[in-house]
Amino acid sequence: MSDISRRDLVVSASGAAVLGLCGPMAVIPDALAQTKLKQGFVNYDIGDIRCTSLYDGIWKKPHDANFIRNAGVEDVKSALKEGGYTTEFVPIEFSQTFIKVGEKNVLVDSGTGGQLTPDAGMMMKNLKAAGVEAKSIDTILISHFHPDHIFGLMAKGTNEQIFPNAEIMMPSKEYKFWTDPSIVSKLPKNRQGLALRIQATFPKWKNITLFDEGEKQLLPGVRSIPAYGHTPGHTAFHVSSGDKQLIIAGDAANLPALFLKNPNWHLVFDGDPKAAQEARVKLFNRVLEEKAVVAGYHFGFPNAGKLEKDGKGFAFSAFTG
Repeated sequence: MSDISRRDLVVSASGAAVLGLCGPMAVIPDALAQTKLKQGFVNYDIGDIRCTSLYDGIWKKPHDANFIRNAGVEDVKSALKEGGYTTEFVPIEFSQTFIKVGEKNVLVDSGTGGQLTPDAGMMMKNLKAAGVEAKSIDTILISHFHPDHIFGLMAKGTNEQIFPNAEIMMPSKEYKFWTDPSIVSKLPKNRQGLALRIQATFPKWKNITLFDEGEKQLLPGVRSIPAYGHTPGHTAFHVSSGDKQLIIAGDAANLPALFLKNPNWHLVFDGDPKAAQEARVKLFNRVLEEKAVVAGYHFGFPNAGKLEKDGKGFAFSAFTG
């Protein structure tokens, strides 16, 4: 396993060169890592594209025997301890990625909107702290329709649009699944409310653009990458500038210490566990092959950094600017 732990939160200066990141980087103490967490955003560059990791918060999920279908609570605690995390609960963090593509301000996923857990909902504040006004967002790319990725698009109670002037780009495969009226009765009860909320909003919004299945050019230097399995249309995004690359992995893996270290583990939230596992391995092998920076929605903060092979799995080392 990489000797750079979660608590180190960085990559070395030589590693930064490999990643194509601008400016020197060095190992930082935990106190500085906490300062960055309080700051709520971290900037980095992929060639000429400015990227920003935005912190939305954390879900301190109680341990649950059903959380991983093919591993037990003690396995989870052991993996968390090895990764440098608390074992009192499963620390599932939420982080969005902002990218500046030419003159366009692009947000990838919209966060929890403060509607899921009391310790999340900070993205809008941190976006502003990073110098970006919400009204200046031109495009929002949506990876999939789980609540922590789309509730930031709509106000609690009223469903009023938070970004009414932005083009919201969504995978057509995901959209068709969730907006099918017949799907509600087929879903588990804990997902039926989500489907109903989606059906009450997205079909009425005029600023949604759907992109087709397969790898598609969405914006200059930005392509979709099918990574189906977590949900029917779950999509990752490939960002490139010159020979520098970033893969925004969405929920292809959840917490790195669990699902990168053990890519064969099946998360309870994966709609099709086998397909999700296959997509996970394929996507992260691609990250290695392309020597890309990787950003994961639940990778902690900051959510971007370096990926390495680690036995049968992978190890993630976050960085900070």
